[in-house]
Amino acid sequence: MIITIKNDKGETLYDVNKIKDDAKKQEATIIINKAGQLQVIVEALDFASRTHRVNLEKLLEGCTEAVIEADQTESKDS
Repeated sequence: MIITIKNDKGETLYDVNKIKDDAKKQEATIIINKAGQLQVIVEALDFASRTHRVNLEKLLEGCTEAVIEADQTESKDS
């Protein structure tokens, strides 16, 4: 498995299959799998968040009675 690590020093390619120490190879594989799973979760949460925001916007568009002017909120806070 070839992975790319990008950091301040640049970009480095690693072939995890070439790691000779089996314990290190196994640990690297586990970390790669966990990072991949976390990335999928982050993308799913981002998608869900954007979807909810769009749904809220559509719902609120039909609630004209809830619309307030921006200066009304400022005068209430004062």
